[in-house]
Amino acid sequence: MAMESHTTDIDTAEPHEDADVVLAAHDITVAFGDNVVLDKLSLDVRRGEILGFVGASGAGKSVLLRTVLGLTKKRSGTIRLFGVDVDKATEAERMLVDMRLGVLFQHGALFSALTVLENIQIPMREYLDMPKALMNELALLKIELVGLPADAAGKFPSELSGGMIKRAALARALALDPDIVFLDEPTSGLDPIGAAEFDELVVKLRDTMGLTVYMVTHDLDSLFSVCDRVAVLGKKRVLVEGTIEDMLASEEPWVKSYFRGKRARQLDLAARA
Repeated sequence: MAMESHTTDIDTAEPHEDADVVLAAHDITVAFGDNVVLDKLSLDVRRGEILGFVGASGAGKSVLLRTVLGLTKKRSGTIRLFGVDVDKATEAERMLVDMRLGVLFQHGALFSALTVLENIQIPMREYLDMPKALMNELALLKIELVGLPADAAGKFPSELSGGMIKRAALARALALDPDIVFLDEPTSGLDPIGAAEFDELVVKLRDTMGLTVYMVTHDLDSLFSVCDRVAVLGKKRVLVEGTIEDMLASEEPWVKSYFRGKRARQLDLAARA
């Protein structure tokens, strides 16, 4: 039983905007005191794509993600989601936008005192008014959707493996049938087989649910195998963006080292085999 899509009059971007751009972050500057982390950064995310967002550790990948979600305050710039300027949106408009976002935080961020079923129901309780039986049914559907066994519903996070925690967190991110899902290092800590299976799941969900996926990652396997486009963060802004082929052709020193290093060449050869 799929929930109805969140169709509102804010779904259409203003005429001057590309309707295929679901997230437009323009001239974003974020600083913590005198430490400027992002400086006039601009990035668009297109409907239906899996965008990989990569950069050196500490470059600000998660800072941008948290800024887009409204968890970190920006100094300047504009963020538009589904054509809505979030700084100018009314409380009601912002709530409707938030309902169309799903987030998988790094390490899952499940509530340890709640079962998997209860964790998945958190967004439903926050935004929707529905009977408990219906919430249970929808949460069980999400558990099945991400490939977890039905008995995972009654388990606590401490009883789950690392891979199961990631899937449970993804199920929570999908609780409201969002249009765009933000994944923060989704394969971090997983073994290669588990990471590959998670990547395959993300592609399957994108194709079946029509999702847009914004994936913060450092995993070269994910970048080579599932991402339609890649954006590279460096020097406090987006250095390069494009396909993997564009990354391999770039002469930007960090991009060249990252995507054309020994391990990257091995992955590229395997992908082309």
